[in-house]
Amino acid sequence: MLLGIKRIYDKVELTDGKRVLIDGLWPRGVRKSTSNIDMWFKEVAPSKELRLWFSHDPAKWEGFKKRYRNELESNDSLNTLINMIKEEDITLVYATKDEKHNNAIVLAEVIKERIKHG
Repeated sequence: MLLGIKRIYDKVELTDGKRVLIDGLWPRGVRKSTSNIDMWFKEVAPSKELRLWFSHDPAKWEGFKKRYRNELESNDSLNTLINMIKEEDITLVYATKDEKHNNAIVLAEVIKERIKHG
């Protein structure tokens, strides 16, 4: 089991495994037919309200992480994703330009914590 994180605009590599888009909106300028996305799992994306509040503002990062983690606590779809990761290599794919402040980072942390603690 390997869990990676990558922007949808980055080069696809064989080591990516199954590429799972985890954004609530389809990325601008990316055709579904040529995206190399194996699955769009928008059920684990931040809510529209949280996404709009955060607006990719690094000053709101700590608040975003806390609120997104709270949303994930009651997200039943997260268990489906975790079970997939236990079975095969997965790359969480996101679209935002900010590689340090995005939902994929938080989601990967939560997934790793849940797998570690059973």
